[in-house]
Amino acid sequence: MIFEFRKRIYGYECDVYGHLNNANYLQILECARSEAMLEMDMSITRMRERNLQIFIRSFSLDYRKAIDLEEVIIVRSWYDKLTRVKGHWIQEILNSRQELCFRAEMIVVFASEGRSQRLPQDVYELFLSYKEPASDADPER
Repeated sequence: MIFEFRKRIYGYECDVYGHLNNANYLQILECARSEAMLEMDMSITRMRERNLQIFIRSFSLDYRKAIDLEEVIIVRSWYDKLTRVKGHWIQEILNSRQELCFRAEMIVVFASEGRSQRLPQDVYELFLSYKEPASDADPER
């Protein structure tokens, strides 16, 4: 499933050129992933109650087009690869004209008490029910 998160860009998030500051992309991506987790009924709070964690192991960021002040963006988030130990998330940011402005790929590992650990079967099955088919195709490359 591809989750969508909409957000307007405000002045405090921009650099001196009126573009979304590159440091703020990571915060927006985190918001979008958190909203996706809420939609899956596996919020961060619920994961903490089960002593489960998701740690980012690596990020690949591709800034393609500037995002301007007051732009309303859509962040599309999904994961296409999943095991009980790790997952692969993809996130794209589109502007109001549906142009791809940014793409990120992220490898996460699942943990408990700060150590890598396999997801419990029920959580794995829940995540699996939202997984998108894997695709190496990037339409903008």
